[in-house]
Amino acid sequence: MDELKYEYILVRFGELSTKGKNRNDFIKRLTLNMQRALKDYPQLKYEKTRDHIYIHLNGVDPKEISPVLRNVFGLRSFAPTVKVENNEEAILEGARKLMSDKKGTFKVITRRANKKFPIHSDEMNRKVASAVLHEYGPELKVDVHEPDYPLIVEIRNEATYLMAETTMGLGGYPVGVGGKALLMLSGGIDSPIAGYLTMKRGVEIECIHYASMPYTSQEALNKVKELARIISRYQGRIKLHIVPFTETQLEIYRNCDEQYAITIMRRMMYRIAQKIAEKNDCLAIVNGESIGQVASQTLESMSVINKVVDIPVIRPVVTYDKLEIIDLAEKLHTYEVSILPYEDCCTIFTPKNPVTRPHINKVENQEQRFNWQPLIDKAVEETEDIMIYPTTVFDEEDIL
Repeated sequence: MDELKYEYILVRFGELSTKGKNRNDFIKRLTLNMQRALKDYPQLKYEKTRDHIYIHLNGVDPKEISPVLRNVFGLRSFAPTVKVENNEEAILEGARKLMSDKKGTFKVITRRANKKFPIHSDEMNRKVASAVLHEYGPELKVDVHEPDYPLIVEIRNEATYLMAETTMGLGGYPVGVGGKALLMLSGGIDSPIAGYLTMKRGVEIECIHYASMPYTSQEALNKVKELARIISRYQGRIKLHIVPFTETQLEIYRNCDEQYAITIMRRMMYRIAQKIAEKNDCLAIVNGESIGQVASQTLESMSVINKVVDIPVIRPVVTYDKLEIIDLAEKLHTYEVSILPYEDCCTIFTPKNPVTRPHINKVENQEQRFNWQPLIDKAVEETEDIMIYPTTVFDEEDIL
């Protein structure tokens, strides 16, 4: 028997299958995202159909690219696939090849899309199972309830496709079909998860970070860059906007009552974020706020802070408790970075008794004590932009 050689990876869609008239746009975007993620494999070719995408491997080992595909939103599942002719002998021979290196249990699942094929699904299941058992029993046994290998036989009009190792994808929508948003990336546990969940809904993200040098350290900034690098794997690259926030923050603490400092600081951050968003075609602001976690995240605080912007503010983890967020952070490998002991601008000036139910009139009166508009404009003008990739080495980064 010739050595098994996979010719394709068959990709199944996630929620794309429900998108109706937009379906083709979603499929095109998913294909583009896979091509970008697999740019190091130029020999791969992509064939789009209504129900699947076939990646023609052209000699590439599917095990090499499987970890990359697992990070592409919009994939429900994918599987290395063998293509054979539409006849019984070829299908049985293909099944024997496919199972030649496997041990454990299997179940044959025939899907007969080609109704002209003379052998019905149930009969084909029995024939394929018998051929595999005859060749490899007792290393392989049938288990119709919880098989180690669901051996799928898809009989289509043009050919039959066989697969036995299906990998589940991330699901969701392809990044980019939902526009672009600006993530407030603090360096804590919550904001990277908010970014991940936003990307899962098909929204591309850029990140904004407020640096208060010298009160915050270079290590704190490096931590944020590393978080951006980790989550960039889900869309291929991320632009990080680094805002010099020291002067604005000091003016707040010089001129405003301490208990209102956090509320006013957040309002300034939102003002800056909207300007950066508009400059970069971002349609919304995203952050990691969760109701009641800190003083600025009560509903009253959120309401007062939100009033300074007129674009949507998305809070993907707003109803999550901390343990749920930590669980996701551990799965994404951001948790270990987020807990590194380097303080960001939100923690170094934390007042002892911040107001939890700020009144809008009092906040606006506090802001009238100093001329904050030039500070905002200057911070936006002096913002540095860095493009970060999953493979970025930060001491060689390019400032745009």
